[in-house]
Amino acid sequence: MARQSLVEFIQELERRGHDPAWAHHRGYRTERWSYARTTLVARQFARELEARGVQRGDRVLLWGENCAEWVAGFLGCILRGAVAVPMDRLAAPEFALRVARETQARVIVAGRDLAPVLSGISSAAAASSASVTSLFFDELPAIVAGHGDAAYSPPQLSRSDLAQLVFTSGTTAEPKGVAISHGNLLANLEPLHAGMQSYLKYEWLVHPLRFLDLLPLSHVFGQFMGIWVPPLLGGTVFFHDTLNPAEVARVIRRERISALIAVPRMLESLRWRIEHEEEAAGRAERFRRDFDWAGGHVHFARRWWRFRRAHDEFGWKFWAFICGGAALDAQTEEFWRRLSFVVIQGYGLTETTSLISVNHPFQRSQGSIGKVLPGREMRLSDSGEILVRGDSIAAGYWQGGAFHPAAAGKGDGWFHTGDVGALDAEGHLFFKGRQKSVIVTAEGMNVYPEDLEAALRAQPEVRDCVVVALPREQNADACAVLLLNPSPPAELTAAGSATARALAAISRANERLGAHQRIRHWKLWPDEDFPRTGTQKPRTNLILERILADEHAGAGAKPASVGPLAELVARVTGRAPQALAPDATLDRDLGLNSLDRVELVLALEDRYQTQLSDAGVSEATKVSDLTRLIEEKPAAVHGYHYPAWTQQGWQQAIRLAVYYLLVWPATHLLAHPRVRGREKLDGLPASPVLVVSNHITEIDIGFILAALPARIRHRLAVGMIGERLRDMRNPPGGTEFFRAWLDRLEYFLIVALFNVFPLPQRSGYRESFAYAGDSADRGYSVLVFPEGRRTPDGNLSPFRAGIGLLARRLGLPVVPVRIDGLYSLRMEKKKIAAPGAVRVSIGAPHVFGPGDTEEAITAQLEVAMRNLEWPAQEHGRPVPS
Repeated sequence: MARQSLVEFIQELERRGHDPAWAHHRGYRTERWSYARTTLVARQFARELEARGVQRGDRVLLWGENCAEWVAGFLGCILRGAVAVPMDRLAAPEFALRVARETQARVIVAGRDLAPVLSGISSAAAASSASVTSLFFDELPAIVAGHGDAAYSPPQLSRSDLAQLVFTSGTTAEPKGVAISHGNLLANLEPLHAGMQSYLKYEWLVHPLRFLDLLPLSHVFGQFMGIWVPPLLGGTVFFHDTLNPAEVARVIRRERISALIAVPRMLESLRWRIEHEEEAAGRAERFRRDFDWAGGHVHFARRWWRFRRAHDEFGWKFWAFICGGAALDAQTEEFWRRLSFVVIQGYGLTETTSLISVNHPFQRSQGSIGKVLPGREMRLSDSGEILVRGDSIAAGYWQGGAFHPAAAGKGDGWFHTGDVGALDAEGHLFFKGRQKSVIVTAEGMNVYPEDLEAALRAQPEVRDCVVVALPREQNADACAVLLLNPSPPAELTAAGSATARALAAISRANERLGAHQRIRHWKLWPDEDFPRTGTQKPRTNLILERILADEHAGAGAKPASVGPLAELVARVTGRAPQALAPDATLDRDLGLNSLDRVELVLALEDRYQTQLSDAGVSEATKVSDLTRLIEEKPAAVHGYHYPAWTQQGWQQAIRLAVYYLLVWPATHLLAHPRVRGREKLDGLPASPVLVVSNHITEIDIGFILAALPARIRHRLAVGMIGERLRDMRNPPGGTEFFRAWLDRLEYFLIVALFNVFPLPQRSGYRESFAYAGDSADRGYSVLVFPEGRRTPDGNLSPFRAGIGLLARRLGLPVVPVRIDGLYSLRMEKKKIAAPGAVRVSIGAPHVFGPGDTEEAITAQLEVAMRNLEWPAQEHGRPVPS
């Protein structure tokens, strides 16, 4: 029986109860929401909208990173009968303001990082006598909690009611949104649900299904795979806040992901990572031989075994890539097929409410974008344009402050996609390119940019490319705009300049093209990357504008441009983008402090989907140094090891037994510590905390464990100098044989008995901070020494800035602990001390809010630690322990 509205779908979600549904990464923590919690917050948000006067058909703007609160807010809009207006997180503030005005949004729910923009929108709305309420996603559960868990009765909705308005472009003065109804979404879901039924009996073989969705929820395909489809399979969706390929691979392995949902560029970046690691390990030639061997009719299992190192990279449970948002090139699709991964491509537009066709995971045709899904009709026009008809076609458009029904189709009922396709004898659809991007040359020949781009991307010199149409009177010439891969050192002198390498790539590409397709005009893109949309598509209109402007400027010197690097620096510093000269210094000219550099590393890796060297970024002093790092894409190999077994139940039991049999008695026999302030922790909830302590000797941990309450002591992960741990686990070359084995034994005992993990001084700290977040997710408190070294003189050293970053991103109460009296014993080389000679003070927990900066947190914790110094007059008086 057909559903009347999406409300029925949400009610079905609720019946899945406490099964895991959505999880998202916030800071260094992962928040996990069940179906029951998500639908509860959705009901509460619907009541909140009702209390704020939002009526059926009113608009609510959702603007922020993917998270479970985003899903709950979207579902809450549906329950209330409000129309959601999802906004791309990367949308320009001016465009978001125009959309808010255009839709007369009553409520805006956004990410906290957009707070300055929201204040501008609210001021503009007040000036026009409009009323706009702004909320933050991270506060949403607390705001709506007062409505309780009572049932909510939504208004009577039908399939014709609008569910959302999707504005996909910010280039026009008057925004135009695609109006999608309840019926449009259901027309996509119901046939897919019916088609899945015959396969659900096999779901237990891969249960539980886990999806990692890297597509923004502001786009219909991201919604389709992030909100609607996984519940049909009882799956869990993970959202993540990075596009760094190394981090994506780690998340897939750590969370035992089954399928990755991403744009083609992510598949290309992961491919580059696999190939680069094989080359760095000296296995490039063997990998190429195996790759050629896998091109024949080789069984899936044999290919899987031959490329098992690649599968180890992602974990044994990962098996599929689900690709959408753009066309995947045939070379990348074939690469993953040969490695025995499944690649599923979907094709659709916003106006078709996501999917028109999709590849069957086990009945694929190479290069195809699948067969047309049930419930819609598709045909090709005489010119090859893909035409679609059915209930999934959008209800119309929103423009000029009003809804225009049935505007998405032509008079004959067919929606003209503007895409050119082809069909084979079995009904597989092949994407040939955008009709409107066809370049008509002066000879009257049609040139499709996608064909030229595919030939260029097959060349090893080309990292990415875009083909644009240069106007030539009534016609145009194809112009290739290139981003080159970094040249290996051995080729720098052999191949010559970037120009020579580009010419070589174009020459080989032209050999694969027809005479009318030959590339005769080309440019090297001057910035580190193309300007891109939220789904990582190059913004061809901006690229063409830049090329034409350069042509008009002639050969004269051009001023420094405000490119992607300048935009990232502006985002980190909070200042307006400014032109970056290559010799501009990072500290004096750009004003980047150490914390800004940390944020810049993360932003650069997300932007360029690579992993940079922490040390390289730390040593960079000029803009040109950062540019070189981005171009080289160095592999960040640190050698730090994060063993998973140390936090398993059996190991924790052994650790506690050894502690109470050996460590606890030894601590109190050798130097019974006096403790004060333990009562300050009585009111803390039963959740992890971040413990920070001064650092005096290598046995500090024994006194800290003795001072802490049992509930923290029993589950505590300890950060230790990473370089020391690395050298103990893998002693440097030349270490004497017996000494090396003693170091390895010491490493094993420290890690096993004290749950120690590496916290490097210089590079690799991001992995350590992420591990601290994983430990907190598993219920472990974390201990770090923010001075970063043992005290040289008994006094407290300045705190490293990283503690502020760690504290803010962990979001845990921070407990300062100070040890006094131990330094004098260390200097006197005493092994046994009188009871009370060592004194431990525990401070009140500090809870930091979203508005606290890393610098302020670091300064506040350092002051708190200094204030914990044991008063001299109390040294001789007994203090309760």
